Amino acid sequence: MAPSGRLFFGDRDRVFDDVPPPYECAVRHVRERFDRDAFHDAVGDPEAYVFFGVAPCNVGLDYDWERLPPVLGWAIWNEPNERLLPIDKAERVFERLGLTSVNTFQKELNVRDFHPDRFDIPDSAWYDGPAAGVVIENRRGGRARIQELSGDGMDDHEPIRGEPNEIADDLITDTRLHRAIEAAEASRKSPTTADVHARVFETVVREEYARLDRSRVDWETLRSAVGSVVAEKRSTLTED
Repeated sequence: MAPSGRLFFGDRDRVFDDVPPPYECAVRHVRERFDRDAFHDAVGDPEAYVFFGVAPCNVGLDYDWERLPPVLGWAIWNEPNERLLPIDKAERVFERLGLTSVNTFQKELNVRDFHPDRFDIPDSAWYDGPAAGVVIENRRGGRARIQELSGDGMDDHEPIRGEPNEIADDLITDTRLHRAIEAAEASRKSPTTADVHARVFETVVREEYARLDRSRVDWETLRSAVGSVVAEKRSTLTED
């Protein structure tokens, strides 16, 4: 966060000038929920902190997308101290700021009682099956990952074929459209079609990313097609 209150976003390689489509849903979620006033009140220098999170999208594993938040807080970097905040404190900060943290499965395990080769991956909180992996953290901020599922172990999602308008019409289900309208209405009393369009596009990209990416879809062409389909279907809902 800049002193002005503006939030900056990026991935592990860069700060975004334009947010890539797979991250748009996550960025909107943070912007709408992040309690800037609480953050300013809690710290003297907002620029001294960097928040890390996971922005889940469908890369081959079908989560319960309606329950899974677009962002799960993972860690907070404190620049003056050059270290990550302890996990307990980071969880409290994320909660205070209005964001959900990643699930903590176990705390305070003595190192002599931990055996990576015999560690059983717990069930995921977000779908019916084992978690994709577990991050192990020590008190000094060191981290390692035990991965349960590789790319080969995930569902083989077939590419989506067809013209952009056909793809959009197929992916914009009544359920997705209603979810977008409800979310837009929760944000503002009279949402515009453009607002609903943006939310539907973000949802489609998040939940169908693997299939869309494998078909090498042009994101901006798909965005335009989604807008046309949303306008038509929303008009039909209004008439009904």
